[in-house]
Amino acid sequence: MEARNCRNHALEVRTCAIPSSIPPSPKKRSRKLVKSAVDETHRTSRCAGLNLRFSSTNSPAHLAPRRRAPWGCMSRPCASGESAGPKWVSPWRTSPGQDDRGVFPPEDRAQALSFACELPSRYGLPFSHFTLTDLLAYIHQQLDGPHMALTTLWRWLKEHALRPWQSRMWLFPRDPDFLAKATPVLDLYQGMWLGEPLGSDDFVICADEKPGIQVIERRHPPMPPRPGHCMRLEHEYIRHGTVAYLAALDVQSGRVIGRVEPKTGIQPFGRLVHDVMRRRPYRKARRVFWIVDNGSSHQPTTFPERLRRCYPNAIAVHLPKHASWLNQVELYFSILQRKVLTRGHFTSPNALAGVILDFQQYYNRTAKPFDWRFTVRDLKERLAVL
Repeated sequence: MEARNCRNHALEVRTCAIPSSIPPSPKKRSRKLVKSAVDETHRTSRCAGLNLRFSSTNSPAHLAPRRRAPWGCMSRPCASGESAGPKWVSPWRTSPGQDDRGVFPPEDRAQALSFACELPSRYGLPFSHFTLTDLLAYIHQQLDGPHMALTTLWRWLKEHALRPWQSRMWLFPRDPDFLAKATPVLDLYQGMWLGEPLGSDDFVICADEKPGIQVIERRHPPMPPRPGHCMRLEHEYIRHGTVAYLAALDVQSGRVIGRVEPKTGIQPFGRLVHDVMRRRPYRKARRVFWIVDNGSSHQPTTFPERLRRCYPNAIAVHLPKHASWLNQVELYFSILQRKVLTRGHFTSPNALAGVILDFQQYYNRTAKPFDWRFTVRDLKERLAVL
């Protein structure tokens, strides 16, 4: 009975803008129920006062209260005529003019995308690339029609994966026989040589040099990261010369054999070849294919004969010019650069050489072959686009 009296009192307060004059039952009232009833009384009284204030017909139009669409659920019909489920309706609806979809004709959209696919110099603009704001300004100059928002242009570019403000370095093939020279290398990566599969005693070695590695000693040692701060590197440094790192990557196993030399050349690279070919299993292998570029240490005119004379089971396979991206040892050099050299702090060439060789041993403990998927077919498609 007491709970029923409390509910009746709360119902009476909610349905009237003036607080009820009938006191509730004083027996065991719930604190939570009393607080909610008082808050509701204040709210309804305030709303009633606002309604009385703006009820006059002489009140200005901009002071009149705006009607809001009620919160609620609306059923969405489906193709069968049945309800497809509730749809939440917001009381704050945007006007149809705020949505630019369908406002711009397809011709303007295609023209805007065509501007993004060209360099600004073609249109006589004095900058190297389009930013989003520059592209939008140029579109406004060239197209007559509704004003285009920056978000609209950004959405169009995103839908077509266009980012004219980004760039990447690129090497265009200059060798007319690029495909013919690159095909044997890509076939070796797939385990084929001259149309025949490689045997269990055939090995593929990718070799190259990384010259000019700077021995940099920072004036203050790097500070390790801590909560709220990343690793800190001193900007000023002392340069102690350079060294060269020569490495050979076994494609099948992923292991690396390398050495650090003061500089590159025919003799330092020859020492790398000796380090590899003297080891098992390469020493007694049937064939060992050496994939190299056209550097001065292993030129196509002299290196194959010199290699065959020292090791009859070794075969030199040269890449075309500007095709170092097809040499898998470059992937290892990239890992070395990111993990060791970029943030390094080395006091002498010997210290740098020791760090490089230590990292080589660390890498070989968990080395795995690279998952190379670029084939001759992919190369043909790439060349057809250029």
